[in-house]
Amino acid sequence: MTLQILSERRLDGDLLERSLLVGDVPGILWMPPLDPSGSAPLILLGHPGGLDAQHPRLIARARRSAQDGFASAALELPGSGSRPRLSALEEARAELRTALGAREPVADATVDRLVLPLVDAAVPECRAALDALSALPGLGGPVGYSGGIISLGVRLALADPRIAAAVLFAGSWIPRVILEEARAMRIPIHMLLQWDDVDNPRQAALDLFDAFGSPEKSLAANLGGHTGVPAYAGDEAARFLARHLGVASSRAA
Repeated sequence: MTLQILSERRLDGDLLERSLLVGDVPGILWMPPLDPSGSAPLILLGHPGGLDAQHPRLIARARRSAQDGFASAALELPGSGSRPRLSALEEARAELRTALGAREPVADATVDRLVLPLVDAAVPECRAALDALSALPGLGGPVGYSGGIISLGVRLALADPRIAAAVLFAGSWIPRVILEEARAMRIPIHMLLQWDDVDNPRQAALDLFDAFGSPEKSLAANLGGHTGVPAYAGDEAARFLARHLGVASSRAA
């Protein structure tokens, strides 16, 4: 897969931001300051789609990761941002909005159509991006995954042995097949759950956590809605990744 660097700029703290294309998939890479012979492990940042809309939040997460010596990357999801819309996903989103608006149960078939086509398309793209990024100077070592959509994180962690640890954000709908796949997970997992996220089923997230087969898994549940993740929860997740990716966190207790 061809990687093109389209532009780059220095942010405060010498964080280098590069806009890029992996094949035809837009993405962003953030590199921390490195010694001339140094390298940084990579964290792939999951997000709900729309790199432009998510950019301020992604930069904040990349800055936090850079403090611990990590590079970060994010890709535009299929059907999001400037990429062509996927009609099946748009129809499933409409079905979901209708069911939630009427306060009716959301059918399993709707959840499948909402999530699985996106996961099926995004996982190969993420793996191809890891192939291309790993060839860049300054990147090396294990890979971490951090963020949502949670089903994408589960499928990707199972598919790619380079991913050594994952921070998974609850807050998206979870197909039953992902619950079954989660039983095969073996890497360390730290899961963030917003207890009062009214648009996403709390019980499904708890069921997924219970299903994970990982010998080491932790659940951090915090009061608040979908976007109300407290800062200390992010610091805790950063320490988790630093511990499992072999980097000493600058904020470690």
